[in-house]
Amino acid sequence: MDRVSTRRQLLVTALAATIPSATLALKAPAPLAGTTRPYRIYCITFRGMTDVEKGFGDYLASRRIPVELIYRDIDRDVTRVPALLEEIRAARPDLIYTWGTSVTLGVVGPYDTPTPDRYINDIPVLFTLVAAPALAKIVRDPKAPRRNVSGVTHVGSTEAQMRAMAQYRPFDTLGILYTSTEANSVAVTSDIRRLGRANRFQTVERSFRLDPQRKPVADGAAEMVREIRDAGAQWLYLPPDTYLGTLAERVIVPAAMDVGLPTFASTEQLMQAGALSGLVCRYYNVGQFTAHKAERILVGKEPIAAIEVETLSRFSYQIRLSAARRLNLLPPMSMLGYAELITADHSAP
Repeated sequence: MDRVSTRRQLLVTALAATIPSATLALKAPAPLAGTTRPYRIYCITFRGMTDVEKGFGDYLASRRIPVELIYRDIDRDVTRVPALLEEIRAARPDLIYTWGTSVTLGVVGPYDTPTPDRYINDIPVLFTLVAAPALAKIVRDPKAPRRNVSGVTHVGSTEAQMRAMAQYRPFDTLGILYTSTEANSVAVTSDIRRLGRANRFQTVERSFRLDPQRKPVADGAAEMVREIRDAGAQWLYLPPDTYLGTLAERVIVPAAMDVGLPTFASTEQLMQAGALSGLVCRYYNVGQFTAHKAERILVGKEPIAAIEVETLSRFSYQIRLSAARRLNLLPPMSMLGYAELITADHSAP
């Protein structure tokens, strides 16, 4: 066996343990019999309501927990967060819910910030859909946050995702397209570089162009996909990137299909956009799990600094058969025992 094949085999080892179908098994305090007033939860979303919020609200309703949910959306503009902090300080909610890395950092700041007074540090902050909270400096140790923030992640470990791709199609060059102003994407891309050095695969990276206000724009996105393929990439990895998600279905995935480049999704949204395969968990279940932690904080009175940052215990390895047939990349027989095969046409999230 040559050295490249050996590296690929090492990357594949122990994949199957990471990818059974998603499940949600929660143990929670008993439902409230009554309370003097509803708990007030101030919720900041990044791009409007998603299935995460639906799962969050449904769980609280099913547990008969009286809550007042105050929603504020920043419409992908993190410069709106400081004004919301002033509103939060005046309203003094019982809990703050934050969606995504950029919003969470805007509320609590990195753990090593030299200006902690700029952020909220005396109200519990519960995040959801944060891909890499330690890499983004939201918490030092996910098992023991030791500050006023905890939450739920939605992305399998970077190493597990690399193994998943290699199990389907071995590679020594990986393409990545990401947004340089999104902390999630920057952190995950950095981690992939680290894994590349350790496992001797290289990366071909492109980031979306920015306008004068440093907002990402779609100009040249399809051409960047072609550049990644021409540079020798055997996969195009789609990181947990909100702006990428807005372009995936109409620009990125079609461009990759046109040049014969298979795509791997890190999130349910990107899988729904038409990616060939992905290691994902359901957004609705992420919202439920986040609400379970909210119950522990509000009803169980557990200190948030001691609540572990977690993700769902199981993920689904999904493969889209229509894309596999078009790319002539049907999955190997060894994967059929645990992969979830998607036969229907993809639909927008």
